[in-house]
Amino acid sequence: MFDAKKLLDQFLGSQVPGLSGSVKGRAGQFGDMAKNNPLKSAGIAAALLGTKTGRKIAGNVVTVGGIAAVAGLGYLAYKNYKSGQSPQAAIQPTPSAAEPIALPPPDSPFSLQSPELTNDFALTLVRAMIAAAKADGHIDAAERANIMNKVHEVDLGDEAEAFIRDELANPVDIDDLVAAARTEEQKVELYTATRMTIDPDTRAERGYLDLLAGRLGLPDALLEHIDATVTAAKVPA
Repeated sequence: MFDAKKLLDQFLGSQVPGLSGSVKGRAGQFGDMAKNNPLKSAGIAAALLGTKTGRKIAGNVVTVGGIAAVAGLGYLAYKNYKSGQSPQAAIQPTPSAAEPIALPPPDSPFSLQSPELTNDFALTLVRAMIAAAKADGHIDAAERANIMNKVHEVDLGDEAEAFIRDELANPVDIDDLVAAARTEEQKVELYTATRMTIDPDTRAERGYLDLLAGRLGLPDALLEHIDATVTAAKVPA
C-alpha cells in the first residue's frame, strides 16, 4: 500500500519542489509559482477542480502541508465550537498566505501523531476529496483522461495513480466514507477535507455537503464553525 498521508500532501500541493526557507519566505515563493504553474503549486486539486479553486485551496494551506491543514482547520473549528463562540466571532479572514495554519497540540485527537490518524484514514480523506470534486458532475470520461494526464506529471507512482483513476471512475459510496470516521474528531476531519475541496456555489455541491453532514450527524453549530474556518483559510494565492 502506498503512503496515503504523502498522497494527501501532494493532493493539496504542500510538497512543492524548490521551496525552502522560512514559512513567510515559502509563501512568497509559492505566490510566484502559483501564477506561473497552477498545477505544480496547487497540486492534484488544481487538476480536479480547476485553476481558480485550486489556487484558493493552496492559499495558506501550502505553508503547513496537506494532512496538517486538514487536522489544523478541523481542530480550530472544533475548539471554537466547544468554547461556545459564534463562527463569526471566532474566525477572522486570514490576510495573507504568509500566516500558517496552527497545528493541533500533541495531546489532541487531531494531532498528526494521534493513533487515530492511520494510513487507512488518510486514504479516506483523499477519497472524500475526490468524491467532493465529482459532486457537481462535471468530470466525464474526457475530463478524467485529462486529469490523469496531469496526475501522471506529478509522478505519484503507479499504485497511487491507479487508486485515483479508480476513484474517479467509480460511483461515490458516501456510506463507506462515513463508516470510516469512527470518532467525532474523525468526522470533523472528513467534513473539513470535503469542505476544503469545494465551494458549495452550485445546487449539486450544496446538496452533497448537506447529505454528508446529515450522514455524519454533526451538530449544525459545529458545521457552521467548519464552514467559517475553511472559508477564512481559502485565501487566493
